[in-house]
Amino acid sequence: MNILIRKKNKVNSKKILKIIKKYKTPIWIYNKKTIQKKISKLKKFDIIRFAQKACSNIHILKIMRKNKVKVDAVSLGEIERALYAGFKGNSEDIIYTSDIIEDDTLEKVILHNIPINIGSIDMIKKIGKRSPKHKVWIRINPGFGHGHNKKTNTGGKNSKHGIWNLKKAFKLIKKFNLKLIGLHIHIGSGVNYIHLKKVCHAMLKEATSINHKISYISAGGGLTIPYKSYQDKVNIEDYYQIWNKSRNQISKKLNCKIKLEIEPGRFLVAESGLLVSKIESIKIVKNRTFILLNCGFNELIRPVLYGSYHYISVLPMDNRTLDYAKKIEVIVGGPLCESGDIFTQKENNILYTIKIPIVKIGDYLIIHDVGAYGSSMSSNYNSRPLIPEILVKKNSFIQIRRRQTIKEMLSLEL
Repeated sequence: MNILIRKKNKVNSKKILKIIKKYKTPIWIYNKKTIQKKISKLKKFDIIRFAQKACSNIHILKIMRKNKVKVDAVSLGEIERALYAGFKGNSEDIIYTSDIIEDDTLEKVILHNIPINIGSIDMIKKIGKRSPKHKVWIRINPGFGHGHNKKTNTGGKNSKHGIWNLKKAFKLIKKFNLKLIGLHIHIGSGVNYIHLKKVCHAMLKEATSINHKISYISAGGGLTIPYKSYQDKVNIEDYYQIWNKSRNQISKKLNCKIKLEIEPGRFLVAESGLLVSKIESIKIVKNRTFILLNCGFNELIRPVLYGSYHYISVLPMDNRTLDYAKKIEVIVGGPLCESGDIFTQKENNILYTIKIPIVKIGDYLIIHDVGAYGSSMSSNYNSRPLIPEILVKKNSFIQIRRRQTIKEMLSLEL
């Protein structure tokens, strides 16, 4: 099976070669301007809250903060990252979202008075016993879900996320004298307008059922990007209007002003990111050509985990002109001792080929749209050190994470 899908966006080859010369490969590269443009598209929402799990580098978080974006944290480490990046406690800057709360995390949210987006009944009891009057949200499981992949579906009976019985949760919140300030629904990654309207209806129904004045509702995240050139961009105006209508209905029924919040991750950062890797081997296996890179799924796990597609382009090491009239069909893989270490695969490990110009060992392949769930999901699998992250700002670039050394990796075990 061959997939040939061209992206319209271009890369600055000379700049990337300059970065490669200084920092080697493999390497992550982010474009600050792209992130700022994506933030500006969501300005109609009262609050933009970045789901930092998508890309948690503190320098990326600082860009968000300077552009008046707030942040969502799903772990103690993400709370610490947010604080280090300049987000403030005792404010609405940070929200902690989870279905559990460990003791050390609870200590931190109490210390900094961080609102908690509650995903389980047990969390209510634990927080209530330690921190009465704490500000909380409820993450609602509306009984259905939707995602571009089963693993990104976060609603319905097969999902571990969210509160199934809102009325029961609300009774406990009142019992423990917690302060309910908001309601949140997120059913999965990917925009489907039929499901979106169902979610908005569910939010209206649930908010009305408890008849309690709140300050916020959250549309959650899941805003898509076009990984393939023929895919449509999400219509932000339509998306906002559907949610705004629900917000106004809820506000009228509860007789209170309500701010509308959105919590994107991928939408803000995915298109800003590139993964640049060097071709180390070109192998012929029977009638197939494998291009093997010096990066693997320890860097970018999305293709093996979800069967996700990422456009791949060629950057010649010598800046020569490529002949696009003569192309070869290739499967692109990495160096890991793992059969699944293939970037060109669909769900259920079905491999496909892509057409690229004729390449040589030493040339570079660029994997596009990896700013979300790229570096943040990377690992030390096969004892491979974490790779550098570079941020491009106007005509300059800076290293925002250096390459991990093998000595540093081993130091935790010595």
